[in-house]
Order: sequence, then structure tokens, then C-alpha cells
Amino acid sequence: MKTEGQIRIPSGCAIAAVVSRDGEKMTGESITDCMKTMHDRSNGLGGGFAGYGIYPEYKDFYALHMFFRDRAARKECEIFIKEGFEIVKSEIIPTRKIPEITDEPVIWRYFVSPLKSVLASLQTDEKEFVVRTVMKINTGMSGSYVFSSGKNMGTFKAVGFPEDVGRFYRLDEYEGYSWTAHGRYPTNTPGWWGGAHPFTLLDYSIVHNGEISSYDANRRFIEMFGYKCTLQTDTEVITYIMDYLIRRQGLSVRESASVIAAPFWSTIDSIKDESEREKLKYLRTVFPGLLITGPFSIVFGFNGGLMALNDRLKLRSMVVGEKNDRVFIASEESAIRAMEPDAENIYAPAGGEPVIVSVKEGAF
Repeated sequence: MKTEGQIRIPSGCAIAAVVSRDGEKMTGESITDCMKTMHDRSNGLGGGFAGYGIYPEYKDFYALHMFFRDRAARKECEIFIKEGFEIVKSEIIPTRKIPEITDEPVIWRYFVSPLKSVLASLQTDEKEFVVRTVMKINTGMSGSYVFSSGKNMGTFKAVGFPEDVGRFYRLDEYEGYSWTAHGRYPTNTPGWWGGAHPFTLLDYSIVHNGEISSYDANRRFIEMFGYKCTLQTDTEVITYIMDYLIRRQGLSVRESASVIAAPFWSTIDSIKDESEREKLKYLRTVFPGLLITGPFSIVFGFNGGLMALNDRLKLRSMVVGEKNDRVFIASEESAIRAMEPDAENIYAPAGGEPVIVSVKEGAF
């Protein structure tokens, strides 16, 4: 009989990421290939990637990546989009037919700009308008689903193993300064194209390994502010929480990490720096409904960088390494070595300790 240590029992799901601090472009081929090393962490019910800096020629426009049930659903949704946006370009997202990916929906993308007249009549800014549009489509238009909505970035996901999803979307033909990846092992929700990771809103994206026990409390809090959690999945609610904290509340990425993975009260009380101690007390007191509990490791992508974060008890694996201007993050060191065999300074961040990597200003 095999005993512990003689058999590999993965802790579900695989995450990986790479970012160039200098903003140097790299294709999606390397991160696609690295997911092969973590194949057993997935079960074929979801894989996906997010690439940043991939649309330089349309960098000033929001890229809406969409799934449609059929052509009729696309036409109906396009009429709705034209009511609030100028569509600069509309096209099918290129894919290559492979036997591992089946039952694909209509996969489309629009590069759009909100109409200034509409923004003026609603007295809102363009980011809030895009968010409201995404929520309306995803909750009110059957057969249409927005799965990516940022500028100069895009998400690509499907039902399948991640290494197959990367080939399907031809990610070797895209170049970006930052990539994130996910292989899904769903536990509480069905595997379908929209339910694969990353989950995104505007340029924010989340890939996640784990299961948050605070989902209902987090969902109830965030839905008070207009977000609609339609998929019953914890990763979706984490994405909306980060948008709420950073875009709406004006918190920094590090401060947001101190909300969702807040230090224990005993830890806060032991901090000698008074201003830091008071800030952490304030964040815990003001946003108690956004504390995420349960095992998780996440990579949060945004225009200009990445953040990796474990839960406070570090109940899910995550390692970080670097080489020259690149920083690598993955569930396993093997995935980092697949991207960069000579990676250096490999370490596992402590629970609740955010690893934030910023691309130098102006590079992206």
C-alpha cells in the first residue's frame, strides 16, 4: 500500500504567471507549455490565460471578448452594444481546430469606445459604464457572455486542459509583457466555458487555486454595490472585490491585499510602527465583509503588474522565482523551471504576504 510521500495528491487547480519588469514582450507559448508540468492539477473542465499588452494597436479601446450561443444572440447583443459604444473593430477571435477542444460557442471580440454623449447623460465615467454594461449583458441577455473587458489585454478560456486551450487560441501568435494561466479542477460548480479562469473585469484578472468558505458573506457585501455574481464561484467574487477596493475605494494593491487576507488581530497589535498598525486596524474595521477565509492562492493581474497572494495560513502552494527582468509565479517550481530552467531566488511567500511586481513606468 502506498503511503504519504509515495503518491502525489495535488491540492486542486494550477496557477502560473510571468511578468517582465522592463515591459519586454513575450509570446504566450512559454506559459502554455509550462502548464503541461501541472497537468494532474486539472481535470479538463477549464483552462485559461490572460495576456497584458497584447493589443498595442488598439490600446485606447476596451476589448470585449465574448461567448455567444449562436449568431442570433450575437446580433441581438451587438445592437445593445452600439447603443452605448462606438465599435472600432468587430471580429471572430482566431482559433485553431484541435480534437481536444469541442462544443465551442461563437467566440467574438469587439474593440469599443464609450460614447461621450451617453456618459454625459448618465453622469458617469467610462470605466463604471463598461462595468455596468458587462453586468447587464451577463445577467440579462441569455446566450451572451462577456468574459474580458479591459484595455490592451485579453482573456482566453475554454473547457479543456490549459495546454490545449493555449494551442486552441493560438497564443503563440500574441505578444505581451505579462501572462497568467490557470488549470481548473472544479469542486462546487460545473465546468463550462464562462466558468473557466481567469475571471476579469476591466483590466483586472484573477486566477485562483482553492475554495473560500466566506463566499456567501463576500457575495452579499459586494452585491450591495451593483455587482452581480451569476456563476456561484468564488473566483468571480474575488475579481469584483478587487475592482471595488481599487477602482471605487481608491486603495492600493497592497492595501487591498491587507483587506482580503487581513493580518490576525494579534499580528496587528504586535506591529511597532504606529501608523502601519492603525492603517491595518482601519482596513479590518471598515471592510470586514471582504475578508476572504479558507484556502486560496491567487494571482491578480492588472495593467502594469501582478500580485500573488496566499491565504493567511498558506493552505495552498505557491512559489516565486526570477531571472533577469522576469518574475515567475506558479503552484509548483516545476512550472517555473519549464519557463526558465535557470530561474533564481525560488521561494514560497509566507501566508498573507503579497508579492507585487510592477512594470517600470512607461514600459507598457
